[in-house]
Amino acid sequence: MMKRKSIIALCIAATALLSACFGGRMSSTAGRGGEVVGVGGGKGFTEPTPFGMTMIKRGFLKMGIDKQDSLWGKQTPVREISVDGFWMDDTEVTNSEYKQFVFWVRDSILRTRLADPSYGGDETYMITEDKNGDPVTPHLNWKKPLPRKPNEDEQRAFESLYTVNPVTGEKMLDAAQMNYRYEVYDYTAAALRRNRLNPAERNLNTDIEVNPDEVVMISKDTAYIDDEGRIVRETIDRPLSGPWDFLNTYIVNIYPDTTCWVNDFRNSDNETYMRLYFSSPTYNNYPVVGVTWEQANAFCAWRTDYLLKGLGREARYMQRYRLPTEAEWEYAARGKDGTEFPWDNADVKNDRGCFYANFKPDRGNYTQDGNLITSSVGIFSANSNGLYDMAGNVAEWTSTIYTEAGVEAMNDLNPQLSYNAAKEDPYKMKKKSVRGGSWKDPESYIRSAWRTWEYQNQPRSYIGFRCVRSMASTSSTKQKPSKKRK
Repeated sequence: MMKRKSIIALCIAATALLSACFGGRMSSTAGRGGEVVGVGGGKGFTEPTPFGMTMIKRGFLKMGIDKQDSLWGKQTPVREISVDGFWMDDTEVTNSEYKQFVFWVRDSILRTRLADPSYGGDETYMITEDKNGDPVTPHLNWKKPLPRKPNEDEQRAFESLYTVNPVTGEKMLDAAQMNYRYEVYDYTAAALRRNRLNPAERNLNTDIEVNPDEVVMISKDTAYIDDEGRIVRETIDRPLSGPWDFLNTYIVNIYPDTTCWVNDFRNSDNETYMRLYFSSPTYNNYPVVGVTWEQANAFCAWRTDYLLKGLGREARYMQRYRLPTEAEWEYAARGKDGTEFPWDNADVKNDRGCFYANFKPDRGNYTQDGNLITSSVGIFSANSNGLYDMAGNVAEWTSTIYTEAGVEAMNDLNPQLSYNAAKEDPYKMKKKSVRGGSWKDPESYIRSAWRTWEYQNQPRSYIGFRCVRSMASTSSTKQKPSKKRK
């Protein structure tokens, strides 16, 4: 009897504590006839941990560098901000993972050609109708395997994707053909009151007379391939006519620029990296480089579609993969204690003399930390959020446009500054924030709050990226440990 009373007392105490924390009464689903008790939602949706990702729980951050950098004279904006929870890749995207994207694009082009009458016309590589025989938008049939012993027409389709090096005679994938087309719906622009289709909904101030003939202009990104095989991107300004005006189309050549190793370092012998870094299996677990901000976004779009096609009804709850905002990146890098570096102290070595990251410890001495260029991902310890290489190895693209004002120009709730620069925009509008420092940067540049930038179409041998995904439910607190990289 005493034991039962103790349990009841504990339950009452726990209920009182929860009520005190949240300042309100406990909710109840009980109700009588005629009472509003809410709609039952079933068991709800518990989001599984995405493969290779870590949960970053929502929280608070004093973003920026408290102690301004007197050595470089760079003033870094500081502001208190809050961010919602999200999933983040525990390592940078690797060559192996990016190759999966490249090979998917290659195979999609091949399947399209195999269905073309010019290459035999096997229509079973395309799906044009559903199970009931009703017509659908033509799309690739990925369940049909590629021919293992291609006939003459099929062999021509295979060979059309490759080119021969005129010097070495080596057969290699034709990078110029690796174009990925994707569409992104701008839900934010579509939700703005100024963009409502009904003029009466554009201004809630009823004292202002509504002009039913008002013309609202919107900007829409579109792209196509011209008769000479070149990608043409345009930003069209047009009168608002319907909800599809907010669907943007992009075509991106997604093959990494392997020449970045020789273009970034003049008077330097880096031909080996140019030839082998992306193509050789030796570097499979190294971070992909030579990828522009535009290519990184294309990878996120492909990764989203690849995920959604593998899911059933749960797909409707899933959020898209994307690049992290600058605020999300710094919040994740600082770890649970908001430290200056992704580790616990201000030193770059532990008490045994081992470095915490792959960077440039001394002038001209790249090898002091055990690496010359990039290193295999995940060989240094993770931060308290379970993220590897948030300092050094490669710097990382964010989704945020770079401005000197930085976080001062942003909201303090999920701060972000985004701008899709048109082709004709001045180049200063094409700067994107890059975080984390790289294998070639000194200690000062690998701090979590250090800000730098690069043009969105500029590939570098020291810039890579990792993806994030907003949570389908902010109450997703249970997760299985992400598989550690070897």
